Amino acid sequence: MITSELITTSHQTRKALIYIRQSTPHQVLTNQESLRLQYALQQRALDLGWRSEDIEIIDSDLGLTGAAVQQREGFKEVVAQVTLGQVGIILSSEVTRLSRNCTDWYPLLDICGYKGCLIADRDGIYDPGSTNGRLLLGLKGQLSELELHTIRARMTAGLLNKARRGELCLRLPVGLVHSANGQVVKDPHLEVQDRLGLVFDTFLRVKSACKVLHYFNEHDLDLPRRNRFGDLVWKKPTVSAILSILKNPAYAGAFVYGRSRTSRDLHAKATTRSLPMEQWKIIVQDKYPAYINWETFERIQAMLRDNYAEYDRNQSRGVPRPGAVLLHGIVYCGECGHKMVVQYKGGNQYLCNYLRQARGVPVCQRIPADPIDEQVVQAFFEALSPIELNAYEQTLQAQKETAQKIGHAQEQQLKRLRYEAALAQRQYDQVDPDNRLVAAELERRWETALLALKQAEESIALQQQSIPTPASLPAELKAAFTAIGQKLPQIWEQAGVLSTPHKKALLRCLIDKVVLQRITPDQVQTRIVWQGGATTTFQVPVNVGTSTDLPRFTEMEQLVIQLSRQGQSDEEIADHLTALGHRSPMNPHRVLPSMVKTIRLKHRIFHTPHQSHPRQIPGFLTIPQLARILDVPPYWFYDRINKGCIQTTKDKQTGLYLFPDNPDTLEKFRQLKSGILKNLRFS
Repeated sequence: MITSELITTSHQTRKALIYIRQSTPHQVLTNQESLRLQYALQQRALDLGWRSEDIEIIDSDLGLTGAAVQQREGFKEVVAQVTLGQVGIILSSEVTRLSRNCTDWYPLLDICGYKGCLIADRDGIYDPGSTNGRLLLGLKGQLSELELHTIRARMTAGLLNKARRGELCLRLPVGLVHSANGQVVKDPHLEVQDRLGLVFDTFLRVKSACKVLHYFNEHDLDLPRRNRFGDLVWKKPTVSAILSILKNPAYAGAFVYGRSRTSRDLHAKATTRSLPMEQWKIIVQDKYPAYINWETFERIQAMLRDNYAEYDRNQSRGVPRPGAVLLHGIVYCGECGHKMVVQYKGGNQYLCNYLRQARGVPVCQRIPADPIDEQVVQAFFEALSPIELNAYEQTLQAQKETAQKIGHAQEQQLKRLRYEAALAQRQYDQVDPDNRLVAAELERRWETALLALKQAEESIALQQQSIPTPASLPAELKAAFTAIGQKLPQIWEQAGVLSTPHKKALLRCLIDKVVLQRITPDQVQTRIVWQGGATTTFQVPVNVGTSTDLPRFTEMEQLVIQLSRQGQSDEEIADHLTALGHRSPMNPHRVLPSMVKTIRLKHRIFHTPHQSHPRQIPGFLTIPQLARILDVPPYWFYDRINKGCIQTTKDKQTGLYLFPDNPDTLEKFRQLKSGILKNLRFS
């Protein structure tokens, strides 16, 4: 028996815990000698004087790292039993088995010291309650934590060094495989190669992952994927599967390491976040056989980022949508520089609400969208008019190439399904008929393969029957597309030719952004930034709420008064003001005669005799006369008549409310106005 002066009868009357741990599942399977040494601690506990029935082995943390305690139930059990005073000694092959984190190590020492529990490793026995024991165990814990970081840094350095050469073995995406000599080559399955190429070609044409999905579903095409065992399978396409293909740099021939970052919270829960391309740790180009070049890959990533419709946060344009406003996603505020959003409530508007959301301040700008769209579209036509572009021939050529690719993909899919059906038949034919358990399953697989082949043949035949022919295009429309640069304005307004998303996509081909700034209440400065950096600036007149919002309203009002007194008609004055550059609030291009009439009547300038004075009834006062005398608006009287505060009836002959023309009437109304009287009654 081995003796130690630290071990007392009090210790031996309690349990001896043997804590066993290895850091990874791989170590559990391969490092068997280390595992045997840890289990051999049971004999050491017997030699120290503990009975076999008082020895407990805790090995539930096998395969778990000692860097944290959250996932280690065995370590938690050790702490719990020590806290309850049930443990006399904890045995471990070395301190690193218990913990590699001083945050977890020192609380265990405190509890062991308080409860009188010893700790033993292969170097000796320690009392955490004594100064020397705590000092030695503390140093061992710090060295254990340092060793973990040293090992991790050494392994990470070797891993990064191998990754910088592009030789780190990562799981390859579908379409790339390792050859017999370890080189990465394209999958020899030609349908896989062509189907991946079709994904990239279709995205570059339709510019949206969702549209790629709809296109593949429309033509009943499957995508090659890998199952959890790494085997090739064919599945119905999904948006996530298409995005995983479009975002994988391996298809551009690049080895990339560090595309994501994993962080852990206080509860050791791991969260993985994808990083933008500029933060990728290692990029080694031309390492794999490429399906697309690197420039195309970068262009695809830019398009994907731009397709997100979170205008306020991501500052992206979003996919062109069916909304009536044509410049959504490319309009910026000239006041604060943030992207403007679209609001359809209360009329089509461009709204800058970034500062309102971020700081709670009022909306920066609110600008009507329709006049801005109209002027920007005209500028787009002017920029496009010199271009000699035969869109009809190019469209026919693109349709022909697309049809050929789809036909080729469908033909390959049929070949694969026919092979799978023939393979299922051969497997069924080779089975022993008496072995019904196997024969029944192979028969089911054969029937499934035949059904999939039949459905694919019927679907392809139906699609080929419904393919439209280019000859159905009207002659005038064909001529317009032949000279698209000059004829686009005609096509633009023709119903049923260009949808709203198509119009928005066309505008984005030439326009990078549009910056709006309201310089006066009725004028918006518009700056178009074209693709390439050139700019065009002009002012767009917009509607305002009232005539007083017009900057030159005072000048216009004086001219209306002057010309009206000279005897000119409202139409003549309106034409003269329009020539001088004036406008109406709701008509940005001219002054309306109705506005001239409103200003003229406001200043009591009448052109017809019946407008020379209001109606007068001898011996009575009308509401307009009382309104002028008492200096109140006429509706003040009508409001109180409706409420019953003024009780009277209309005169049957004149149809007017008439009141006696005497000082007593005026005095009563003054008292009603001041609140002295609450009601008036006139018979």
